[in-house]
Order: sequence, then C-alpha cells, then structure tokens
Amino acid sequence: MPLTGTFNRSMDDKSRFAVPKRLREQFGEEELRSIYVAPGTECSLDLYSKIAFEELADRVATMSPTRADIRNYKRLFYGRAERVDLDSQGRIRIPERLVTFAGLQKEVVLIGVHDHVEVWDSAIWQQFLEKHSTDFDSMAAGVFD
Repeated sequence: MPLTGTFNRSMDDKSRFAVPKRLREQFGEEELRSIYVAPGTECSLDLYSKIAFEELADRVATMSPTRADIRNYKRLFYGRAERVDLDSQGRIRIPERLVTFAGLQKEVVLIGVHDHVEVWDSAIWQQFLEKHSTDFDSMAAGVFD
C-alpha cells in the first residue's frame, strides 16, 4: 500500500515527534518498532520501514561503484542514515545532524510519498508548495506520458 497523506507535527526540545498511527499502519509491517531516517532531497528527510530501506539498498547496490558521484552519494546517504526506534507513544527522535541537515525547527510536516515518508520543516514545505503547486498539471502530463 502506498504511503499517502500530509500530517503536521510539533517537534519537542529533544527532536522528537509522533509518527501518526495511520502512517505507521501504512508502512505495512506487523509491529513497526523502528524506522530508518535518512537525508532526502531539497532539505527534507526520508523515513523508511526496514523492508523499504532494504529494497532501496538493493537498488543502490546495483549502481556502478566506479562512478565518483555514486560513491559520494553512498557515503553521504549511508553515513548520515540511522535506524531510530519508536517509543510507546509512537514518537521518533531525529539525530541532531539530520535536524541540522533539513533545517527542522519546531513545526514539521510529514508527507507520504509512495514507499517512504518525507519530513520537512513546515516553512520550507510551504515554500516548496508555493513554488511547485502551479506546475502540477504539467508534471502529471510528464509522469503519465
């Protein structure tokens, strides 16, 4: 089942926020106890279930190890990715290096994006929406052509 939806959350002073129950269920694991958090694109973070992270790792493993850009991507991605546990309230703690990477402040937005969840600082997400929403029809035409 694809991950979908937009969820506003507040991050506490320990860099924790609750992953909504609906999203936790959409990850498709019987008992979701941990999530992989990794650097995403455009100042976002990506959250993956164990299965989705392994599938991503399998795809990345097929990429040429002789290309410098691929080696550098792997270093930057895996070097900053981390498995984090969900507490009894469904919260995760984002490592400080990833909070800094994504520019997360107190208010964050979680976006379901097919096989993963993106975490955005609320202000950065709003800027993204303002910049790209008017292009949705042309993007859809390109995707489905």
